[in-house]
Amino acid sequence: MKVAVSTLGKTLEDKIDPRFGRAQGFIFYDTESGSSEYAGNGENIALAQGAGTQTAQFIADRGVEMVISGHFGPKAGSVLQTAGIQMKEADPSWSVKEAIERIAGR
Repeated sequence: MKVAVSTLGKTLEDKIDPRFGRAQGFIFYDTESGSSEYAGNGENIALAQGAGTQTAQFIADRGVEMVISGHFGPKAGSVLQTAGIQMKEADPSWSVKEAIERIAGR
């Protein structure tokens, strides 16, 4: 399964970002292969409005099946739900790795 986790850094050891739409970036993790890659979210952070929906579309375009973050706004949630992507909220004190292990079961 391909999982996206909002993150404050670029590694699995960094803390999750409690924001979804204005997250610093995302780690995309494949639970089958164990591979991961980071992608920044700078373009969407700078938006005056619509950051959540644009970030949700960015996630959907990457073929993600589950996204883990601290909080999802209603508009972003609607886009993700329409795309069939599971949304899971995580404790902001967790690392990306911990969130994946606890929620995605890897």
